[in-house]
Amino acid sequence: MVIIGYARISTAEQSAELQTAALREAGCDRIFTDRDVNGTRTGRPDLNNILDHLRPGDELVIWKLDRLGRSTKKLLQFIELLDAKGVTFRSLSEDITTTGPNGKAMLTILTALARLERDTTTERTQAGMVFAAAHGRQGGRPAITAENAAVKRTHQLKALGHKPADIGKMIGVSRATIYRYLSIASDGQSIPAPDATPQPEAETEQRLH
Repeated sequence: MVIIGYARISTAEQSAELQTAALREAGCDRIFTDRDVNGTRTGRPDLNNILDHLRPGDELVIWKLDRLGRSTKKLLQFIELLDAKGVTFRSLSEDITTTGPNGKAMLTILTALARLERDTTTERTQAGMVFAAAHGRQGGRPAITAENAAVKRTHQLKALGHKPADIGKMIGVSRATIYRYLSIASDGQSIPAPDATPQPEAETEQRLH
């Protein structure tokens, strides 16, 4: 049996010493530490590496539950993944472990909390849509027409001989969005407003084909 500890800090300025000290005291044979400055799963490479090192009978120890995930749903999914691998789980601050009847009860509670979070989010979304409809507003992004400033600018740059990819870089949208802008004047239809975040070139090429 190997006891592996996991620590996570959310900013580059923070120190993981408080967590790692507690994990060493708990008997961890090895400790992985992530500096999740992005706030995403991709910012946690050591969390992924842990799964490669854990074997049936091993134990994963964390300092606090929120070190594994920011939502009950994500936390539950990870614990279920550990359970499927035959790995036990322990959180020091909450004094929670997945071994024995207390562990099963904890998983049942987490499942109920995850369902509550999901249902609450759904209810809020539906209530917002009903309220908007009652006040004459529709959900979704506003439509973009030929009168939109970005659309006009796109056509102006195209008339000057610029390529769609270059135009996208100039106004900060993807090449696929530029093609949609250019199509508005030709068919007279409006389209939903696209995300203004530039997209990777490879993804854009895939969408165009």
